[in-house]
Amino acid sequence: MIPFLDLKQINLRHEEEITQNLVDFLHSGWYILGKQVEDFEKQFAEYCGTKYCIGVANGLDALSLIIRAYGIGEGDEVIVPSNTYIATILAISANGAIPVLVEPNLSSFNIDPEVIEGKITPRTKAIMVVHLYGQSCNMDPINELANKYSLKVFEDCAQAHGAMYKDKKVGNLGDAAAFSFYPGKNLGALGDAGAITLNNEETYLKLKALRNYGSHQKYENLYKGVNSRLDEIHAAVLKVKLKYLDEDNNLRRKFAEEYSRNICNPLITLPSVEGESGLSHVWHLYVIRVNNRDKLQAYLLNRGIQTLIHYPIPIHKQEAYKELNDDKYPISEKIHNEVLSLPISPVMSIEDVQKVTEALNEYKEAF
Repeated sequence: MIPFLDLKQINLRHEEEITQNLVDFLHSGWYILGKQVEDFEKQFAEYCGTKYCIGVANGLDALSLIIRAYGIGEGDEVIVPSNTYIATILAISANGAIPVLVEPNLSSFNIDPEVIEGKITPRTKAIMVVHLYGQSCNMDPINELANKYSLKVFEDCAQAHGAMYKDKKVGNLGDAAAFSFYPGKNLGALGDAGAITLNNEETYLKLKALRNYGSHQKYENLYKGVNSRLDEIHAAVLKVKLKYLDEDNNLRRKFAEEYSRNICNPLITLPSVEGESGLSHVWHLYVIRVNNRDKLQAYLLNRGIQTLIHYPIPIHKQEAYKELNDDKYPISEKIHNEVLSLPISPVMSIEDVQKVTEALNEYKEAF
């Protein structure tokens, strides 16, 4: 069996360093917002090229707190891609704001900048971009629109740790950015974890308080905050794995290039890289499109190859957001009906990639 993602092996590569950090954490006697979190926040901000980083409990909280910190709430509209994971939408509605869905580009899977302007109204306050599957969005036209209409730009970077847009990393391309460190991400913790990156000092201080009961100083509360703090134990793990993130991303690029160069089945549509260089994509997922997707998935499983679907049901078809189903999103529906994610990770072998490629090239729709 070629697993979709072998998390155990990914983490065991760093067993010695992680163990030492965990021992240091245990012996410190300081278990909430201590040195491990402080160190990681500094290191991750430097990595992303931002002034500040705030560690939080998970990626959803990171998104939700950003929207809250910028005062976006009841009745305000936030533009967001229609084919994202539900967490992006949940963060908007959790603040009382209204998600306004915009179709993606069929080739890149990312939000289509050419469609955004038609969805802007007097109630629009922000554009939430999602660097889906690991590829940076086309940010220049998006930021131009934001400047034109005085909108904020927020990044959902949950799948794109280390991806570049021109000379900047994602997380430093808008007003604020949210990261998830869910275990399966390119930079993953050993449980739920997240972070926010930004450059504005005033908003940074507000977010630091919001994640900690709204408190800027013990027993003094400026805001009605939440308890959403990055755990020391996860920060200890992330500090180790951050050192190897670029190396791991380069391995993902190598395997993605191998797929793209050698898969030659006319039934299969391969993903594209839209950026000016290969560094714009970190291949959190390698996502193909195919008709009769379930048939191909069953065929691959029979060949010992595990795949996943990201994601089978679009937002506007979810029961939780049935009010959004009044509009039509044909591109998003096509994507959700056709996508299939192939195995890709830094602990794969080139032989694994070749076996997957061979199986795909031998696939016939009427097997």
